[in-house]
Amino acid sequence: MKTVGFVGWRGMVGSVLLDRMASEGDFTGCEPVFFSTSQVGQPGPTVGGRESAPLRDANDARALAETDIVVTCQGGDYTRSVHGALRESGWDGYWIDAASALRMNEASVIVLDPVNRRVIDEALDAGTRDFIGGNCTVSLMLMGLQGLFDRGWVEWMTCMTYQSASGAGARHMTELVRQMGELGGCYAPGRTALELERQVTARMANGALPTEHFGVPLAASLIPWIGGAMDNGQTREEWKAANEANKILGTDRFVPIDGQCVRVGAMRCHSQALTVKLTADVPLADIESAIAGANDWVEVLPNDHEATCQQLTPAAVSGHLRVPVGRVRKTTFGPDYLTCFTVGDQLLWGAAEPLRRTLLILLGRL
Repeated sequence: MKTVGFVGWRGMVGSVLLDRMASEGDFTGCEPVFFSTSQVGQPGPTVGGRESAPLRDANDARALAETDIVVTCQGGDYTRSVHGALRESGWDGYWIDAASALRMNEASVIVLDPVNRRVIDEALDAGTRDFIGGNCTVSLMLMGLQGLFDRGWVEWMTCMTYQSASGAGARHMTELVRQMGELGGCYAPGRTALELERQVTARMANGALPTEHFGVPLAASLIPWIGGAMDNGQTREEWKAANEANKILGTDRFVPIDGQCVRVGAMRCHSQALTVKLTADVPLADIESAIAGANDWVEVLPNDHEATCQQLTPAAVSGHLRVPVGRVRKTTFGPDYLTCFTVGDQLLWGAAEPLRRTLLILLGRL
């Protein structure tokens, strides 16, 4: 039985990963060892009905080297500080990572097995040892439109994202709720909508809302910037769309993808409005069939008011593995232009689930 070390399991992604593994009975197929950067020696979590050993030091390369597989959700700084030293020590185990630090390394594979299982299997045969989870919006976009990419129907695509607070982290989620609570205090019986709007706007402008983490109010607003600036005017988050997507797909032809990434006041789940330049005038029925049949989790919704409002929202998808795609139609630009809208839980398919499934592949269980 392989020994699997878990690092960063208390954070948002790590806790979702452990919850998924426990609910699916995954811990019966490995010997888990839990590491910590700050609570070494304290009791480990109870998983699979068993109490784990005391927490080991996540910065101790010798301790990590005793494992066959390391699964880390600790973040990029941790990866940069530990991964190289661990490899230099001679450890040749498998490294599964949620952080972006190693994604674009030639020696790593970005994992999303419903979309690129062939790429993963070929990498394993070639001796690859680093398997990295992809950017959340990129992974969710590919889960939704896999059928179009599989058939080579995408010439280029724009990807306009509406990303939730949870994509920024737990502290940002808490700050959003605090902002909501502050704005909720503006309501009073009998106050007109215009008076209410003035109260809300004043509180957003006068510094009454907590903004330590977002920098500006997100509640009742949005932030059209995610990630660091790049020389070409993109943010790093926007750059990932084309570069990570094409690496995941592993195809010979590079598909241009660009757009703008926006933070919105949803708690959980990322949404995306997509415009696709098709390689040909593919009938809409064939497009819908290709999307719906690509994997077990994507579903195509009818382009009507009820289905869209009831099923194509973060509120409807939060906590679920399904990836609905709706508003599917040809645009007025021409018959080879397609538009659609998709939403998915970025803590599941956008983060934890690809790591979990990669671990199962390495354990020979998937």
